Amino acid sequence: MSAAKALLHPAAKPLVFVLSLLPFAWLFYAAATQNLGANPQEHLIRSTGDWTLRFLCLTLAVTPARVVLKLPTLQRFRRMLGLFTYFYVVLHFLSYSWFDQGFDWPEIVKDIAKRPFILVGFAAFLLLTPLAATSFNRAVKALGAKRWQALHRLVYAIALLGILHFFWMRAGKNNFAEVAVYAAILAVLLGWRVKEALRKRASRSPAPPGRDVRTARSVARQESRV
Repeated sequence: MSAAKALLHPAAKPLVFVLSLLPFAWLFYAAATQNLGANPQEHLIRSTGDWTLRFLCLTLAVTPARVVLKLPTLQRFRRMLGLFTYFYVVLHFLSYSWFDQGFDWPEIVKDIAKRPFILVGFAAFLLLTPLAATSFNRAVKALGAKRWQALHRLVYAIALLGILHFFWMRAGKNNFAEVAVYAAILAVLLGWRVKEALRKRASRSPAPPGRDVRTARSVARQESRV
């Protein structure tokens, strides 16, 4: 079976859904069996944050992979991966609000305003919310294709805020290797998109003035030599 046919198989989407739930299932099982280490609260907060960033990378990788590999059917998984990105960022925020702050909302507001890395992460969470809310076909029709696309370009800003949040979280522990890996992945993915946008803009741009005249003269000279 070819890759394109495999991606169109009825079991493909359920399989991706189950695989995307595995990190949550493992964390749930580890919490239930008290296997989250010496600091289970911190482990849950960091793990859900890590999986948010991983799913964000996977979501952003769908379009480049679709184009490079010439597998348009990959696009059918992008929405699901994007919603799982939001699912894990909600878990990340709930873990912080519950285990770190005990759902003390006034203190949560103060903490967000006081600590820049939390403020940046919370901003990414807020920006991701309208993207998740408008990820359905009815939202596309209601907004119109152009406005919907403009809204969903916020994912680039979200990616930058996410990596900055991740960097500041790891900075206190001098753990920059993992940050560098995610930063490199996002740089490649965003760089590819910028390159594609510039290529499409160049292909749509009108020919420079006088180009048609110069081309006609060149053709005439070549014909006169024959």
